[in-house]
Amino acid sequence: MPFALFRRLVPLVAATALCMPLTATAQGSDGAMRSALEAARSGNFHNINDAAIRGHELAGYVAYYRLRDRLPNASPQEVLSYISANADAPLGDWMREQAILRYGKAGRYGDLLAVAGGVPETTAEQCYYYTAQLGQSPAVAAQGGRELWLVGRSQPDACDSLFSTLRARGEIGGTEIFERMMLAWENGEDGLVSYLGRQLGPAWSSAAAAQQSVAANPSRLASVARCVGPDCAGTASFVRAAIIATAESSPAAALSAWQQVSGSVSLPAQSRQALEREIIYYALRRDQRSLLGWIDGALAGQQDPEVFELRARLAIRDRDWAAVERTVGIMPAETQAKARWQYWLGRALALRGQQAEAQAAYARAAGQRDFFGFVAADRLGQPYDLNMEDTRFSEAERAQVAGWPTVRRTEALLRVGQEGLANLEWNHAVSSAGPTDARRLADYAAGRGWHVRLVQTTIVGKMLDALPWRFPEAYREDFRRWGQANNVDPYLLMGIARRESAYNPEALSPAGARGLMQLMPGTAALVGRQVGIGDPGPYGVLDPATNIRLGSTYIRDMIARYGGNRIAAAAAYNAGPHRVDTWLARAPGEFDLFIEEIPFKETRRYVRAVLEYRVVFESLAQGSTQGVQVLTAAEKSSRYDGAMVRR
Repeated sequence: MPFALFRRLVPLVAATALCMPLTATAQGSDGAMRSALEAARSGNFHNINDAAIRGHELAGYVAYYRLRDRLPNASPQEVLSYISANADAPLGDWMREQAILRYGKAGRYGDLLAVAGGVPETTAEQCYYYTAQLGQSPAVAAQGGRELWLVGRSQPDACDSLFSTLRARGEIGGTEIFERMMLAWENGEDGLVSYLGRQLGPAWSSAAAAQQSVAANPSRLASVARCVGPDCAGTASFVRAAIIATAESSPAAALSAWQQVSGSVSLPAQSRQALEREIIYYALRRDQRSLLGWIDGALAGQQDPEVFELRARLAIRDRDWAAVERTVGIMPAETQAKARWQYWLGRALALRGQQAEAQAAYARAAGQRDFFGFVAADRLGQPYDLNMEDTRFSEAERAQVAGWPTVRRTEALLRVGQEGLANLEWNHAVSSAGPTDARRLADYAAGRGWHVRLVQTTIVGKMLDALPWRFPEAYREDFRRWGQANNVDPYLLMGIARRESAYNPEALSPAGARGLMQLMPGTAALVGRQVGIGDPGPYGVLDPATNIRLGSTYIRDMIARYGGNRIAAAAAYNAGPHRVDTWLARAPGEFDLFIEEIPFKETRRYVRAVLEYRVVFESLAQGSTQGVQVLTAAEKSSRYDGAMVRR
């Protein structure tokens, strides 16, 4: 792609073209709508001034709350009419879901089937749907009900009536109860295992006893596994569950038991693959090298990328380059083609003296926008390939989008302070649109400066190569200001913020990290005192400029701690410096080995992503990848060990 496409984007469209001006009447209407939505949500419909909101873009939202409040007494005709009138908004889907749930709970099954429009999505809806089918289409109800039954976890209360009826009719019998019991055993749902065991009839008592015996002592599997249940009907599910349940605590015991019974028990290929996957996974996680002979033979029958990654990483840790080459060679095609594994294949081949083959593997990696792709390109001495698509639209195309009903509703929701609903409205529009219209919506979001919504648009619309949209110029001046003040590369700061929060200034992680650069409260307080502003508090840290100032100071200190090394600093930003100090103390020396041997998957991905994103930001800013480097010469040549730590 020509580098001209990298040039900094001109303003996409004037603000007056994108945001329709508000007249005094429109402003008044928005005020009335804000009040109407608040009243509708709380059920105070008598407080709504219908005349003031008539014709407003958001009238459908008020109508939604009104109709929902009348369910299940509202007629299916009213529900269908509403769904039809709001088919281009999430409101239609929400109303159908509410009608199914409320009709189902009230036992109004004819009304439910009238509005369902096919099999619903959620489990509770499906349970009510198939309950409604019991009288109309018993075979459909039985098939759907059995599928809902055969899961290894508890199901919603909405399923109780369906399951009870199917059991009474004999559609769910001892075999199905035992199969679900085995799925629960696989999932570690001991309470459900016990409950289902009590539901089994006398014919299955020996099977229930066998489960209890093997759960207590896996070595007993071989003595009981050849025939479980009446006419051996439970044998296959029993063996699969026993092996999977045992593998987590003792992969060796699970393998031993499997090898004893595999020749005498007939299992479907999918079940064999599933139980062997569990043995492989936990054996590799627990570093049980004594099982590698069997693992290397069994891997060829697997499809889960995670078990191949675990085996390849163990081979890298052992410097077993033949095993690296062999493992990459049998990975599923999509996994094998990734830059990460082509890079490691190249490394393995080069270390085994196969230089031409190594260069070919590096070339395959270098064609991808990826941290390891960039490192491979460095080894080949070639520029980085960003694989960027054109994100330009004409002014005429942009002007049309502003008038789309979904865009007008999103704008109106933002005007009345309903940002959460605006995001739902917008994401529904993107997910419902075709590729071209989804990109037109992204272009609109970019022109409006909706950075968080724009990034989400690229995620929902799967626009992985639309780099100016995936990596917008959000808070650029703050990144430049505090990067310069702290002598930290602003593109590194942008990469961290993009990875941490996707530019959401109000992001809050489950662990409590806050804001653009996801600072923990303790870190924010410590750094705040360090720079002289004190503890910003839980809300002050959400201010973008404050968050960037504190985050840039903290990463500056991490960079200094590790002698200017951004790999170690990024790892410390994610996992904490004390962990990184420990990893460095036992590190292998080279940068790629250090990254690959970081114990935490999240941190491995984080380091690679931050440095990859940094390359993208710099390349977009300067209009090409010329001179852009994913790592400095020192970062490539440094020895990664305990001596790197400079407290």
